[in-house]
Amino acid sequence: MIADATSLAHVVAAFASGTGPVAVDAERASGYRYGQRAYLVQLRREGAGSALIDPVACPDLSELGAAIGDAEWDLHAATQDLPCLREIGMVPSRLFDTELAGRLAGFPRVGLGAMVENVLGYSLEKGHSAVDWSTRPLPEPWLRYAALDVELLVDLRDALEKELDRQGKLEWAHQEFEAIATAPPAPPRKDPWRRTSGMHKVRRRRQMAVVRELWTARDKVAQRRDVSPGKVLSDTAIVEAALALPVSVNALSALPGFGHRMGRRQLEQWQAAVDRARALPDAELPQPGQPVAGPPPPRAWADKDPAAAARLSASRTAVSALAETLHMPQENLITPDTVRRVCWEPPSAVDADSVAAALASHGARRWQVEQVTPVLVAALAATARA
Repeated sequence: MIADATSLAHVVAAFASGTGPVAVDAERASGYRYGQRAYLVQLRREGAGSALIDPVACPDLSELGAAIGDAEWDLHAATQDLPCLREIGMVPSRLFDTELAGRLAGFPRVGLGAMVENVLGYSLEKGHSAVDWSTRPLPEPWLRYAALDVELLVDLRDALEKELDRQGKLEWAHQEFEAIATAPPAPPRKDPWRRTSGMHKVRRRRQMAVVRELWTARDKVAQRRDVSPGKVLSDTAIVEAALALPVSVNALSALPGFGHRMGRRQLEQWQAAVDRARALPDAELPQPGQPVAGPPPPRAWADKDPAAAARLSASRTAVSALAETLHMPQENLITPDTVRRVCWEPPSAVDADSVAAALASHGARRWQVEQVTPVLVAALAATARA
């Protein structure tokens, strides 16, 4: 594993002089460490061989990113790895996503192992995908497993390119890959505490405030200790405390998730968060729901706007049938959110131009607009006549 500046300089030179696409992968320590940083970066290129780089010892890989910046990067499930690669200075100018290519080509199983086996006929070593990649030193079997993730990635890319071309979908794939490569970083999530597992059980605003205070306190501890928040305090425990609103450490310690193995200091820390929520004036309590940009949940459409509900039902059926014809998942043909938005607020005059413009305004790629517009026009027109 490359873990010093001298070795990294040799890798940069080797990959800069290599030829063809660069296979790229990254391993994180989800469930073990705080955040989604990379703990191993794997690369392979013709003429350069393979390299396993430790981004803890070498946290700035911008020189390597620049050295291969003009090459196509081949990744599997690119959107999962690009954020952590960006953090260490590696940003592709163009890419090929073998998972997304598999979806567009209609493969039923698109995990890397399944794709390599189905397309290339090889079985990849399994068993280390969920290990703690922040471990140092990394065991030899783990490194071998990680190297295999990029060993055949370019071969898989070449085979999928031929299959997409055969199906007439290669240009569609190129548009998707360009959209991924040029997408800006995702903005910070608003009110991330609302995504606490089991949040649907929490109905009252005071209880929501407890979830928010406990979630925030847990996040600070997890960040300071660099561990996964779930290892500090479980979501289940947070929700139990919110529902019970304990008035003392003893009452808190009786709840699931705050058992005998938790020390007194920890219990006092969590009880302090509960007490802060209990003391908040009503005006500072969180509101039951987040402001929603766009249409309401589809289950409410029948009551709020029966005509829109009819449009959505007809449009979903039409899009589903088209996706089946094209042998790809419906969500890759067009996102469900885009269909909902067009059906909730359709163009005043439904025709090919207006529907195409509406789809494009919601981020649909050119190939998606071309494929979906005719079926949406027909569905919207049919429900207007009904």
